[in-house]
Amino acid sequence: MKKAFEWGKRLLALAILFMLFYQFWLFAHVWYWVNHNPDSTAFMESRLIEMRKTDPDAKIIHVWVPYGRISNNLKRALIAAEDAKFLDHEGFDWEGIQKAYEKDLKKGKIVAGGSTISQQLAKNLFLSGRRTPWRKLQEGLITVMIEHMMNKRRIFELYLNSIEWGNGVFGAEAAALHYYGIDAAHLSAYQAARMAAMVPNPRYYDRHRNSAWLSKKTGILLSRMNSAQIP
Repeated sequence: MKKAFEWGKRLLALAILFMLFYQFWLFAHVWYWVNHNPDSTAFMESRLIEMRKTDPDAKIIHVWVPYGRISNNLKRALIAAEDAKFLDHEGFDWEGIQKAYEKDLKKGKIVAGGSTISQQLAKNLFLSGRRTPWRKLQEGLITVMIEHMMNKRRIFELYLNSIEWGNGVFGAEAAALHYYGIDAAHLSAYQAARMAAMVPNPRYYDRHRNSAWLSKKTGILLSRMNSAQIP
């Protein structure tokens, strides 16, 4: 019994040591990305693995562009669509989280996440798409790191270059080329609003570009964009 207890303590100590090492690894990556651009993200890599199950030659389409070469129309549209309080909060929109929880409770399933742009970036950079309590806790810790080590402009630049916009299409530049054949700097207000409306379910809207809901959401975002504040 005593021997089993000792082994249990050792295993617990190893688990704690591993967790501390993992948090340091995350911290080091966030620190590095303050001034360096990631070539890929955990979400891109997981999507590529999934895509290659049906197409061994599948590739991720991703082109990095600096913040200044992305249309302000797209920046405003994404703020309006995903995180209207982005410049004001410190990573978490507690009111939005409460509303999402109430909506999920009413529906009896997870239908709304309430995630801020910073939380979405944390997930995209490091985590899988699975929704588990452990993943949400880790997402929160990474979000705190991001918010304390990066300014809002850098967070938004990373976000704009890493979010999914179609089947294997990641980032604003690749998406603008994919949907409109232009670079991200020249997106019109309408094009930007339509792209922002696709973000919650990009693979679906890539296949259903004439969706009535997509058109409706585009109109809503167009009416909100002028009041959206961007870094």
